[in-house]
Amino acid sequence: MEGRSKALNDLITRTEVLVEALPYIKRFHGKTFVIKYGGHAMLTPELRSAFCQDIVLLDSVGIKPVVVHGGGPQITELITKLGLKSHFVRGMRVTDAATMEAAEMVLQRLNKEIAALISHHGGRAVGLSGKDSELMVSRQMRMVAKSEGGKLEQVDVGLVGEIDTISPALLTTLRDAGFIPVIAPIGIGREGQTYNINADVAAGKIASALHAEKLILLTDVEGVQDENAALISVLDTARARQMIVSGTIGEGMIPKVECCIDALSAGVQSTHIIDGRRLHSVLLEIFTHTGIGTEVRREEVAE
Repeated sequence: MEGRSKALNDLITRTEVLVEALPYIKRFHGKTFVIKYGGHAMLTPELRSAFCQDIVLLDSVGIKPVVVHGGGPQITELITKLGLKSHFVRGMRVTDAATMEAAEMVLQRLNKEIAALISHHGGRAVGLSGKDSELMVSRQMRMVAKSEGGKLEQVDVGLVGEIDTISPALLTTLRDAGFIPVIAPIGIGREGQTYNINADVAAGKIASALHAEKLILLTDVEGVQDENAALISVLDTARARQMIVSGTIGEGMIPKVECCIDALSAGVQSTHIIDGRRLHSVLLEIFTHTGIGTEVRREEVAE
């Protein structure tokens, strides 16, 4: 009898989960979500499968997912084996020609693996890079950062690209035909040069170009944290800017928060930074009342 009661309680819990998700499914039907997939969410078979299942479920209920993936840990692993060194400035990997070649190799391999796994779970995924159909036309990034003496100086970050234009026609065609685009963040210059694009920034620009409902960034922490390392569930853009200036938002999180702010300014309705180390983190953020990460909004948050 006890086992039967437990089984019944499990069924009731599952039913409650579906009921909680229903209004969100109705609300977001037909909407485009751009999801940046990267970090440790890509490193274990269980997390990889859970993420791809989440994407297929979104697609199955009428939401139109577009995936932009990173590959930082895998790139670091390869360039270490090759005897190259990694150096980051404000969360961006400094990229010389050898590092760019290694990064492109890794990203192209991951791109096909992700698309194949989504297809394995029942979706129709197509792997692309920003070089295809000149999806992401880019130029060399000019970055300013503080020197050891505290002065602002221009930093040469090599073949790190800054996106000039997004040409969304190919993505729109694939999306509207029922395919799930999976995009590697590799840009192309006007003279054919290859650029390493920060995946968070690429996702934000693509979300803006597609007039997406949501931009969702997976990371390796719970979300944005305050000065006491407590998770902030809802963060408005004004406070986010203040936290960057004060240093509360650290170097690795800065590009993520900045691309959320930029996407909101460009018309994306809401942005989310969530913990990709949790199984089914995308579904937990989208289809539950409380979510699990940080939602960055335009509006001021009531105290």
